[in-house]
Amino acid sequence: MRIGLWIDEQGRTVAELGAAVKAAEDAGIDRIWFSQRLGWDALTLIAGVAPYTKTIEYAVGVVPVYPRHPVALAAQALSVQALIGNRLTLGVGSSHPHMVEGMLGLPMDRPAAYMREYLEALGPLLTGEQTDYEGERITARGRITVPGTEAPELILAALGPRMLRIAGELTAGTTTSWATPNVIEDFIRPTLDRAAKGRQIVAGTCVAVTDDPDATRAWIREHYGAAGSMPAYRAVLDRGGNAGPEDTAVVGDEAAVAKELQRYRDAGTTEFLFCPVGTDAEVERTIRFALDYV
Repeated sequence: MRIGLWIDEQGRTVAELGAAVKAAEDAGIDRIWFSQRLGWDALTLIAGVAPYTKTIEYAVGVVPVYPRHPVALAAQALSVQALIGNRLTLGVGSSHPHMVEGMLGLPMDRPAAYMREYLEALGPLLTGEQTDYEGERITARGRITVPGTEAPELILAALGPRMLRIAGELTAGTTTSWATPNVIEDFIRPTLDRAAKGRQIVAGTCVAVTDDPDATRAWIREHYGAAGSMPAYRAVLDRGGNAGPEDTAVVGDEAAVAKELQRYRDAGTTEFLFCPVGTDAEVERTIRFALDYV
């Protein structure tokens, strides 16, 4: 099982983030992940911090597809690939109605059908092929050429059966949120395998190496509890019998966290993505554990 590290980019400079990714590379972390949020553009940020490193891989988890046409996203992703020496994993996802419809004013009906069209158009563009795609809602024609690039690995954020099937058929795998080991073993891995064997499962979850798990779970409830009201997240939480994100977190001392990581490995996870949370001291301790664990 590979080890990824999510780095919180908010409020930090490129120099600060560059030092963090360099430390991760020196420790042997497999892949650095950045989120697309209301701040740094994640792909642009990757291009900015990659010069601080030589070999570590980078991933964006994830680019919401509705605001970016496949042609535009392919051009940006291939440009970043050229700048960072072909170390990019491009994660895409649907996002959520309150963002797509509420913030952007874009319709979000039948997101799985839209995603299938989007990936059918995006895939050939990432490989530099001439594309003449016309779906029900997406049209993409042309070719994106960026010298010296390879197609970035493409993965899809998927939690429900239709999205998981699309991930298996059209991408290298899926990245999950709030999915516990039992949900991965009983639902996500078999659903993905029915579409295609051997696809990646990147399991991202809040992690805190701490001596006060109850206080940390309360911190997670305060900061991330709203995720439990989002339909896609609510569904995966219900599958695991969890009231909220705090119930899916990996918290405890070093031995307890290591034991939980083994559960993820046994469930069929191919990469565990550390998302450090808690107090500043807990985040520092968690990152130190992640760096030592590899």
